[in-house]
Amino acid sequence: MINLDRITSNPDQLNGQPCLRGMRLTVRRVVEIAALYPDPAERHQEFPELEDEDVKQALHYAALHLPDQIISLPSDALVA
Repeated sequence: MINLDRITSNPDQLNGQPCLRGMRLTVRRVVEIAALYPDPAERHQEFPELEDEDVKQALHYAALHLPDQIISLPSDALVA
């Protein structure tokens, strides 16, 4: 089990959304950044305050909070 010690939540900051290390950087935004910048070197260049462990914990947190359900995608959404 991974320690999520970098995930913080403060009701007075961003309406209590889960953030990274008390920064105004939400878990949702970090997951989005990880998708847009899969290369750690490029990600670090664009977001120097974001550490690799931040990304790891944000992804893990997001996975823990996603519902375990099957969603059918339209056939035209499938990539060959």
